[in-house]
Amino acid sequence: MAEWSLEEDCGPEGARGPQPGLLRRSLRALSDMVMPPVCLVCRTRIEAHDALCARCWRDIDFIRPPLCDRLGLPLPFDTGGTMISAAAAADPPPFARARAVAAHTGSMRTLVHALKFHDRQDARRLLGKWLVEAGRELLVDSEVVVPVPLARGRLLARRFNQSAILSREVARLAKLSFEPLLLERTRATASQVGLSRGERQRNVRGAFAVPTRLAARAKGRNILLIDDVITTGSTVGACARALIRAGAGRVDVLALALVTDQAPIPG
Repeated sequence: MAEWSLEEDCGPEGARGPQPGLLRRSLRALSDMVMPPVCLVCRTRIEAHDALCARCWRDIDFIRPPLCDRLGLPLPFDTGGTMISAAAAADPPPFARARAVAAHTGSMRTLVHALKFHDRQDARRLLGKWLVEAGRELLVDSEVVVPVPLARGRLLARRFNQSAILSREVARLAKLSFEPLLLERTRATASQVGLSRGERQRNVRGAFAVPTRLAARAKGRNILLIDDVITTGSTVGACARALIRAGAGRVDVLALALVTDQAPIPG
């Protein structure tokens, strides 16, 4: 229960009366009684909303420097300055830089699947904060936030696009323009799950475009492309190519999770 104090309870002349801060705390306490805060992964009771318990937090493999500047891959040691991985040097991606919050394992994998397949949007505030932190250096150079689009049939079936949900949070927190329709799928593609790198590349080749009516919104602008998971980089690579063809000045990529057990060489 919220505590009452004389200082908080008094108006500017010392007259007693409810104050905004006290009212907010009282409403929050009442809300916590009705809907107690729980861990977003395991649903264990915790102290605050939009958070994880200590055990689930420790289960997230956050990606930290040193990193490949192009692909965002974790590197074994820091040589100082900008570093490029062998994968990026062998096959440079069409986008400028990619970053991800964590490896696609453990609690992060659970959070991604809950959002992607079960419409669990209760974690979107926390995920948005994580994305902004992981993409801090990208956001400095970005003007527009764009999600990787779903095929129309898949969007109708799911009724939401998880990348658009994440993009909206990033744009709100970073105070950037949000353009959910700037990129569209021009044809349906098979699920990427289980496909090899080459199959993924062929599957999404030419599958994205900027609508003619919106081309002016892409021309010359620095775009931050948001996806939930980067596996081989084929999808975000195809999206980046479409944005660049439409005249985008620069495309960076930001994702929640990165599959790190194979080098994500963009297609």
